[in-house]
Amino acid sequence: MANHASAEKKNRADVQRNLRNRQHITRLRSQVKKFRQAVASGDAATAKGMLDDTLALVDRSAKHGVIHDNAAARTKSRLVVSLNKLAAK
Repeated sequence: MANHASAEKKNRADVQRNLRNRQHITRLRSQVKKFRQAVASGDAATAKGMLDDTLALVDRSAKHGVIHDNAAARTKSRLVVSLNKLAAK
């Protein structure tokens, strides 16, 4: 338990940041999951339409520090590769 005013304030800020980060990561995971389902179903048009929104969300999450920059780059790369494989079929 916090014994100083500054430690109590830090705890309050940590709780708020935790909630905000959880919202970001949940939205990110849901969007990536929807994109991957579109690719898996073979619906190239829907997947292509979702790609820009998904990549923007990944970038935004990295910018806010929710995920690491390298994790964002890896995720974006894998999403684009999966769409390209679908388009090549």
